[in-house]
Amino acid sequence: MRLPSGALVRGRGLRKPVPAGPDPHLGVYLLGKPPPAVAWESTWIRWRDFWLPSDRGAFRDALTQVLLRAPSERVEIACYGGAGRTGTALACLAVLDGVPGEQAVDYVRAHYSRRAVETPWQRRFVVAFGGVTRPGRPPRRHLP
Repeated sequence: MRLPSGALVRGRGLRKPVPAGPDPHLGVYLLGKPPPAVAWESTWIRWRDFWLPSDRGAFRDALTQVLLRAPSERVEIACYGGAGRTGTALACLAVLDGVPGEQAVDYVRAHYSRRAVETPWQRRFVVAFGGVTRPGRPPRRHLP
């Protein structure tokens, strides 16, 4: 998915094979149990299916790393199915990149998957992320 800043982040479901092309430099995996081993740097965020991240500080830190590294490195965010948790994380990442929280779910559904963000509490979580801005950058007032 292309963020408003132009940075690219790959979202995917782990139940499918790794897509063709170069491996990512960093993967953030949103699962209820430890992810399978990968050959690249990875971060595991404990996050049960259909719920929210168990450690919200670690989740925010992981997204900050993704946002800082995405302009120059290949990064991916993934859960088992690639829709709910991955979509919620991508929406929160879009918020950090300047999309207003109230618009972030629609942004991700338009640019990643129409199935992104599966539950009402995931949507509320994204909207609540709206008070956070990208490090060193003022919030945008509207989408480009």
